[in-house]
Amino acid sequence: MNIKNLSMSFGIQEIFDDITLHINDDEKVGIIGMNGAGKSTFFNLIMGKLEPDKGSITFKSGTRIGFLPQVISDEIPDMKISVFDFLLEGRPIKKLESELADAYTEAATETDEAKIKYIMKRISKLQEKLEYFDVYSCESILLKIIDGMQIDSELLDMELCNLSGGQKSKIAFARLLYSKPEVLLLDEPTNHLDNDTKDYIINYLRNYNGMVLVISHDIDFLDQVTTQTLYVDKVNHTMELYPGNYEKYMKIRNERQKTLERIAEKQAVEEEKLKRIIAKYIGGNEKKARIAKDRQKKLARLEEQKVVIEKSAKTARFKMKINHPSGVCPLKCENVKFGYKENHILFDNLTFDLSRGEKFLIVGENGIGKSTLLKLIVGLLEPLAGEIQVNQKCEIGYYAQEHELLNNDKTILENIEEFGLSKNEMRSFLGNFLFSGDDVFKRVGVLSPGERSRVALAKLALTGANFLILDEPTNHLDPQTQEIIAKTFRDYEGTMLIVSHNVEFVDNLGVERMLMLPSGQIRYYDKNTVLYYQELNNQSKYKKNSN
Repeated sequence: MNIKNLSMSFGIQEIFDDITLHINDDEKVGIIGMNGAGKSTFFNLIMGKLEPDKGSITFKSGTRIGFLPQVISDEIPDMKISVFDFLLEGRPIKKLESELADAYTEAATETDEAKIKYIMKRISKLQEKLEYFDVYSCESILLKIIDGMQIDSELLDMELCNLSGGQKSKIAFARLLYSKPEVLLLDEPTNHLDNDTKDYIINYLRNYNGMVLVISHDIDFLDQVTTQTLYVDKVNHTMELYPGNYEKYMKIRNERQKTLERIAEKQAVEEEKLKRIIAKYIGGNEKKARIAKDRQKKLARLEEQKVVIEKSAKTARFKMKINHPSGVCPLKCENVKFGYKENHILFDNLTFDLSRGEKFLIVGENGIGKSTLLKLIVGLLEPLAGEIQVNQKCEIGYYAQEHELLNNDKTILENIEEFGLSKNEMRSFLGNFLFSGDDVFKRVGVLSPGERSRVALAKLALTGANFLILDEPTNHLDPQTQEIIAKTFRDYEGTMLIVSHNVEFVDNLGVERMLMLPSGQIRYYDKNTVLYYQELNNQSKYKKNSN
């Protein structure tokens, strides 16, 4: 990949400024940088979804690029397709075979020698493509990937729309690997992976015969996979390629930072000294004026060569206040039964209730029905049997895992207009979530998943809700922001119902009890149980694979 004189901006906001660099075909590159530095923009430029203001990103002719987004539903137009058909379509073998058959038919009926020669060249190219996609062993390759990623056989006949967020991510990842592109673009690929699947992916990518570009906050993953690290500099609007994985990058960066800080300190002392001399001699006699002029020239040169120390990344900051207390028992579920199909019931006779101010965790493997239960409670779905009672004094604040409650066609500012704040109040409030200046006029649909997560959190903070229902709230967020929202939610005075496999996040909340799905058993909070489900995640022990 060659990047030449790349410049990109959104309005007055500069993203990249005259970047030139080269990445070899077989490199595994971790892409890191502050929030808003332009990592997702870089991927969109590579895929041609955005056009640069100047310069270019080029690959060898015919290079196939595969992309794994953070939010899978954004990239799948047909969610009614079966999982197995979706996986098979990763390689265009049926299409190529059909084109080959048509070409042979055309050649057999053609009499013009020049046209026959042209058709035979096309046949040769089609055969080369089929060989590239391993036409005779493609199904066994796909089955190996299905087995390696521990995709349950019962999932293969299901429609994508009936899968959980974690299952969609795993299926999309499997299809991407099967599709065999020369370049893999991965955006937070480990968000929904259990440890065994993660180990399989790490080994797969290490041995992958192609380029891998990965945006990730998972340092362990980066350290095990990447051979180079691309740092996207938000301050200087540049990129720099470092040799080695994240650990090696940090060593180089830390040493360089120490050197820069020493230089900056010396420059600051010299700058102050020159300014004192200039102030003392300016306007004096001819000799003093010459001295002042000489020092002004030195100060100008110093300013040109001045070292810029990158500022620490800003972090989100907010509080969750409640408008008023809820009733003593905010939620009561009695004998709840639900399934998307009558012969595929997720849970039956599910009974539990919550106490005011309680933090209550739902645990279970991905696809077992955790997100579905939340949708039942907020009224997006109806139970097949049983009753869900939400206390009339409850005000629910719902954080949807895939940000379904945001309006992608509206700007960030327009998404919070419903709360009756003035424009200045809205802009000031959004500043707490790292949206400042013209950022607030961006359409939500063009934001990265991490940015959309912050918009969803902003809306949640404005509700004043006394009953929060949170579905994987830490997905797509950097570690610093995860730590901040854990503290915020820990201090929250209302009731909280949480689905999360993020042990570090959950362990800091002060969770009291857990609901085990699909059994419906209630236990006191136990960190080891959450760790267990984090490790299992998508292994579907209970064979309940719809959410």
